[in-house]
Amino acid sequence: MTPSTSPSTSSGRAHQLPEPAVLVLEDGTRHTGRAYGARGTTFGEVVFSTGMSGYQETLTDPSYAGQIVLQTAPHIGNTGMNDEDPESRRIWVAGYIVRDPSRVVSNWRANASLDEILERDGIVGISGIDTRSITRHIRSAGSMRGGVFSGDAAKLDAEEQLRLVRQAPQMAGQNLSSQVSVDVATVTTAMGERVGNLAVLDLGVKQATIDNLAARGFEVHVLPQNVTIDDIRSIDPVAVFYSNGPGDPAASGDHVELLRSVLDDGLPFFGICFGNQLLGRALGLGTYKLPFGHRGINQPVLDKSTGRVEITAHNHGFAVEAPLEGSFDSPHGYGKVEVSHVGLNDNVVEGLRALDIPAFSVQYHPEAAAGPHDANYLFDRFRDMVIASKKDAK
Repeated sequence: MTPSTSPSTSSGRAHQLPEPAVLVLEDGTRHTGRAYGARGTTFGEVVFSTGMSGYQETLTDPSYAGQIVLQTAPHIGNTGMNDEDPESRRIWVAGYIVRDPSRVVSNWRANASLDEILERDGIVGISGIDTRSITRHIRSAGSMRGGVFSGDAAKLDAEEQLRLVRQAPQMAGQNLSSQVSVDVATVTTAMGERVGNLAVLDLGVKQATIDNLAARGFEVHVLPQNVTIDDIRSIDPVAVFYSNGPGDPAASGDHVELLRSVLDDGLPFFGICFGNQLLGRALGLGTYKLPFGHRGINQPVLDKSTGRVEITAHNHGFAVEAPLEGSFDSPHGYGKVEVSHVGLNDNVVEGLRALDIPAFSVQYHPEAAAGPHDANYLFDRFRDMVIASKKDAK
């Protein structure tokens, strides 16, 4: 998954003709364009994001690890890159596909161009290709492995390029949490009236999520993904939170067993994105891979408890299997459960709520940076659940 790059500088290429690059999909589809970012070779699952803005947040979202991201918005890079908007400590995408990269940066906060940062971080990309055509192809054929070849790699024989793409690992079956999680615990101080210590399992957490939790009075302890239930208990948490993250939930059995221990302890739980899938599996439900996933900041979701339709930010390629109507028994003995939120584009489960224990989750991103704020209330709902649980325990 890690790009292989050759040293070069954008300034040295400023007056040269665009270098060729090629995108190769595992079904043999080829698109020839121009090199963008670092030069070299990269492999990953090719997916598309429909966000019209927020490319810096997309690039630094750990959930995109192992994926070559195509932006459906045609013009990318206008506002450059800055030091304030990253969602994590680095760029995580395996590769980047855009149609028309901006030739100039026009934003007072920018301190570098997107091209410069992609090159600095070794992210191999391609520009100048028909992104609409590729998106339509993925919507019909499904997400698939791909490779971007530039520099000397662009000259490889087409059959050799295709062979290399088909050798790359499939996303299904991959556990990528260890690649994106912190190595040591970090703590963010609570703001306002303190609720208590919150254990956040870092499966690819975003900074905006940490900020939102701290703003609700939680002392946020971001923990490595390999912690034990005793590690969690040692911080005396009032609740546990599972973050978003990359990979196949079916390959994260240890995180599911850890979550079952959390639920057995009676600790309130909130999970988002990957955390929603892991709650589903902890309750005894199945998960499956979507044909092309949901990625973007414009996804309509119905909150069944209020009847309100929210415009939400998504980044997931897997989903939970559960009946959309009524409540059902948790196969693992955690009482009644219901689907709380439903995606209106394709009726995918977008949220779960346990009715007999203090636990719920959503499949999307309530922090939504950059993106809509319709779902930000979920952090308040979590805080209220934790406070009510503390009162019940007295």
